[in-house]
Amino acid sequence: MSNSSKHLHFIGICGTAMGSTAVALRALGYHITGSDEKVYPPMSDVLSSAGITVTEGYKPENLPLDASLYIVGNAISRGNEELETLLERKLPYLSMAELLKREIIQGKRSFVVSGTHGKTTTTTMLAWIFEHAGRDPGFMIGGVPENFSTGARFTHSDLFVIEGDEYDTAYFDKRSKFLHYLPECAIVNNIEFDHADIFRDLDEIKLTFQRLLNSVPRNGLVLLNGDDANCLSLKSYAPVKTVGTGESCTERIRITQTSPESTDFEINGVPFSVPMIGEFNVRNAAMCIAAARHAGLTDEEIREGLATFKGIRRRQQVRGVVGGITVMDDFGHHPTAIRETLRGLRQKYPGQRLWAVFEPRSNTSRRNVLQEQLIEALKEADGSIIAAVANPEKVAAAERLDPAHVAASVQAAGSLCFYEADTTSIVARLKAETHSGDVIVVFSNGGFDGIHGKLLSALA
Repeated sequence: MSNSSKHLHFIGICGTAMGSTAVALRALGYHITGSDEKVYPPMSDVLSSAGITVTEGYKPENLPLDASLYIVGNAISRGNEELETLLERKLPYLSMAELLKREIIQGKRSFVVSGTHGKTTTTTMLAWIFEHAGRDPGFMIGGVPENFSTGARFTHSDLFVIEGDEYDTAYFDKRSKFLHYLPECAIVNNIEFDHADIFRDLDEIKLTFQRLLNSVPRNGLVLLNGDDANCLSLKSYAPVKTVGTGESCTERIRITQTSPESTDFEINGVPFSVPMIGEFNVRNAAMCIAAARHAGLTDEEIREGLATFKGIRRRQQVRGVVGGITVMDDFGHHPTAIRETLRGLRQKYPGQRLWAVFEPRSNTSRRNVLQEQLIEALKEADGSIIAAVANPEKVAAAERLDPAHVAASVQAAGSLCFYEADTTSIVARLKAETHSGDVIVVFSNGGFDGIHGKLLSALA
């Protein structure tokens, strides 16, 4: 069956990953339709521009009965009227991860980038290294890459790079998404406890990463963070390379020079440079170098790709500078990501005061399971503000993060920290406390009530 004769209907099409996948498949000639209860820009405009018809609301009459396949989004659960109609009529359905496996990844050289932190940056960097070297890779990125015009692209190249999320696949498939991605090369950046809504403990998370490694063929490659004990606890049938700064790492990193805009480093004595800051971005780059070498690229091709890498939106993205105060947006929502970002920003803004503003919004950060780690992370800033827990009713009181306790603990350790319940109070506090030369980085995996614009207006 040709692509043009395949009709795919997406239930929940306006999600970032679902929408990007739909647009990329439309570019290959598939007939795409979809529905969602939240049809608004920018995704509604992106879908419309691609010629994709989207119906608003989940209604039985919105479900076309002649589609070849129905794609059920991760956010769709039983009780959804379209889903119920789909099941009653016994129509064929898949998760998005399984669709990618069947229609796009099968038969290709799949590079799966996994780990608690750094997935989006590493996936984008590797895709760009391949692109700059003329390999025309397909890719699927869970963010907005600055080097590409879209987060997903499917090509006829044999190279495919995908962000491997350990989150579950769909209401009917509780396996991690990355278990569908057929890795020839699996990158494991790091492993920590996260996604407290679906994993009970760290051992459950390590088990799902072990299952990922079990799917790598013997002629493939596993790249592990050689400085992370949780990564090193995994076993592999495929060849393994360990990437890190430790003496035992097979691909040993040594940072040789830093500047506010870039970091020079060596891997086993071979020099490279990345136009980014912080040790964590060097680690991301080192993983890409090892993966790109496995794909057959030369070191010079890799260097040229790294030199032109522009990064990801919402990763240390400067939103404005007012009165000498820099306001920055960052997607970080895990204590380790916050800590490493703040340490990296010391390289970019030496001698300047760093302020961290954190919104506990993710399923894990709303809980107290990582509360002590969050306290330690915020100590890295010169001053910090923690907002109220978003949607607190979704977490039992006994399990909920205590922002007031976090602020008091950071203060007791000798660092400025305030608990402010809403954006108005946060903006007022920052206006009173900050001065020219300060850098404010806002950490949130959501919109945070438009705080960036409100802050810039207030500081002006």
